[in-house]
Amino acid sequence: METFSIRKESARAAGDAPPAPADRTLTDLARLDDSELLGIVRMLPQASECRAVACELLVGRHHNLVRACVRRYRRSPEPVEDLIQVGYVGLLKAINNFDPAMGGSLAAYAQPCITGELKRHFRDKRWHVRVERPMQELVLQVQEAARQLTQRLSHAPTDAELAAYLGTSDHEVREARQAEMALHPVSLDAPLADRPGAVTLADVLGQEDPQVEHTLGMQALAAHWDELPRREQRILLLRFYGDMTQAEIGKQLGISQMHVSRLLAHALGYLRQRILGLHEGDSGTGLAATRA
Repeated sequence: METFSIRKESARAAGDAPPAPADRTLTDLARLDDSELLGIVRMLPQASECRAVACELLVGRHHNLVRACVRRYRRSPEPVEDLIQVGYVGLLKAINNFDPAMGGSLAAYAQPCITGELKRHFRDKRWHVRVERPMQELVLQVQEAARQLTQRLSHAPTDAELAAYLGTSDHEVREARQAEMALHPVSLDAPLADRPGAVTLADVLGQEDPQVEHTLGMQALAAHWDELPRREQRILLLRFYGDMTQAEIGKQLGISQMHVSRLLAHALGYLRQRILGLHEGDSGTGLAATRA
């Protein structure tokens, strides 16, 4: 039988619990039925050793229920031992909260508690990236539906079949399948089976290309280039592609260096406003600059 570790009190102060139940031996408690043990659990404080023994007896009697609830997740990458411990947490919550006076059996009350604890474990503990709660729940529903439909149809169900079974759309099923990938991360050091020479995933991943930002900037510039006067276009080309100084540009165009400086500032300010979508007056160099 599974053993479940329950912390005992180190020293029990006199008067913590009624003398009769506190003095009962393990053999005496083992003769009681579930409802009587649950009565002791509800009557005694949590620090009581007698209460702890009653809880342990109840857990031992229903350990097969925990295993039955865990069995449906046997294909999960989670270790079965870990899931059993999660199931025991749900069972203990059921023992602490169940009231025999309300009717029903502990097993009937505990089963949804155990299953709910397992679902919370999969929903909250195993996601390596943030996935919204409704999508987490849909992923679990798709997984369970896929298992059931595979047995019923004798083949892996399509997205359309899963959507019809769950009463959702094909698009939502596809999103759930993509989100499920967050449950199975792949190490960057994992070797690729289809690549010779022990190539890892990290070896084939692309790196950030600094030229991408330059390309995007040039595309944005080209969209507004023809809006500039020809002379300002020529000044920009001589300055940034010809690598000429303002004095050299002025000498070539037959204008002063100061005039070149004003035209260059206007052209750059105009392009900046157009690319960034600024309004007149938002930039230090505005459209109202004087053209010469």
